[in-house]
Amino acid sequence: MCAAILSLQICYASAQMTIRMGEDSPLRKLQIAEMAITNLYVDSVKEEKLVEDGIRGMIEKLDPHSSYLTAKEVKEANEPLQGNFEGIGVQFNMVEDTLLVIQTVSNGPSERVGILAGDRIVSVNDTAIAGVKMSKEEIMKRLRGPKGTVAMLGIVRRGIQDKLTFKVIRDKIPVHSIDAAYMVRPKVGYIRIGNFGATTHDEFCESMKKLQQEGMQSLILDLQENGGGYLHAAVQIAEEFLQENDLVVYTEGRRIQRSEYKARGGGLFTKGKVIVLVDSYTASAAEIVSGAIQDHDRGIVVGRRTFGKGLVQRPIELPDGSMIRLTVAHYYTPSGRCIQKPYEKGKQKDYAEDMLHRLKSGELMSADSVHFADSLKYYTLKEHRVVYGGGGIMPDEFVPLDTTKYTRFHRELAAKSVVINANLHYVDQHRKSLHQDYETFDAYRRRFEVPQRIIDDIMAEAEKQNIKPKDEAERQRTLPYLRLQLKALIARDLWGMNEYFMIMGETNDALTKALTLL
Repeated sequence: MCAAILSLQICYASAQMTIRMGEDSPLRKLQIAEMAITNLYVDSVKEEKLVEDGIRGMIEKLDPHSSYLTAKEVKEANEPLQGNFEGIGVQFNMVEDTLLVIQTVSNGPSERVGILAGDRIVSVNDTAIAGVKMSKEEIMKRLRGPKGTVAMLGIVRRGIQDKLTFKVIRDKIPVHSIDAAYMVRPKVGYIRIGNFGATTHDEFCESMKKLQQEGMQSLILDLQENGGGYLHAAVQIAEEFLQENDLVVYTEGRRIQRSEYKARGGGLFTKGKVIVLVDSYTASAAEIVSGAIQDHDRGIVVGRRTFGKGLVQRPIELPDGSMIRLTVAHYYTPSGRCIQKPYEKGKQKDYAEDMLHRLKSGELMSADSVHFADSLKYYTLKEHRVVYGGGGIMPDEFVPLDTTKYTRFHRELAAKSVVINANLHYVDQHRKSLHQDYETFDAYRRRFEVPQRIIDDIMAEAEKQNIKPKDEAERQRTLPYLRLQLKALIARDLWGMNEYFMIMGETNDALTKALTLL
């Protein structure tokens, strides 16, 4: 830095803000401190790191959602929302320090050259990646690369003695945000959205048209565990349910004027019944959709109070590719409710532990434990039903968290990868026979029972890792859900995520409640 610098320009989008630094400016004080440390401090310091730490220090004193991202973190954060990345096109998991291909992306670069589910990738461009204790992140770095570049993959295939070599030309790989879309009952469709990204609306419309062709008259929209994403994608999804000029959401901040987002009309599903499933991890863009449907009395919200993330971040790009995501406004539902839950500036730990507080207070088990002041009372726009602001979207129909379903024993088995590893081993050894025995998913869903030997293997591995149930009763309570989870995981590896959720839906209490209401 140079003392002669009198202005700092920060670019975001196509606009520019110029901050003038006079002699009495606090920014001038910060600049002098940085110069003094860089030039006079007793030990050498990295100026870039010093500046980054300074930025992080300022942001930590703000709200919980303002943040600083390095250039690498910016790229990683954007990929799931952009709808694609560039690579070889496989879904994989690590089994005994070896990369096991779970599935190839349909018509992706790996499938086109003949790589199969069950193959083990042992080398990339003559560099061994199996048996060398390489991190998953490092392996992904070697597999990904710009479109058009070549990855020479060494493959070990079950039943073939010699190592195979495949030349894979990297390409754009789609990242889908619709986890599942199927007919859950006659005339009742189900769509689960995992996040709101660049391709979400196109995926949603495609799924809706398919379900409508199958006779869908009512829709269950599952936004449980949906952490949000792009505002524009949320507005597009809400538009498919609302009438022309219906307000979807508005934003407003100290220096940001009110900005309204309204439905354009002509939505795909403006008449049929709608139920939205939410939970404590439904956040941001997902809360915008939930709030708009609830406020316009377009549908019923079922589940537990949502996360309460209603702060608008503006990306401020820095010259080295890093970024500040600065909170500039609040989100408000059409009735005027602020989505953001209360917080104290700089107290990120308290904010992060909000779910623990909800659990301890009993909120997740009973709607009666949530009390709202009269000042937080609002009314829906058509039927004038009472709804509440003050943080998150409170459902119309509450579904308590069933803590008996997920035992401590099961949580430890899952946390230490015992369940997923048992599933991967079983599918790897029986993939061919499973496809022969169950030619269709419907046949699998009706007839497949998890073999006892998988359960025995899990229990043996648990014993080896000193994972023990409290008593025999806890072990027995664990088994039904464990069997269902294994059946769903095997279906996922044989077919896809759609089939996984079709099986897991059998234990989804919010989905069961929605079907009862319909």
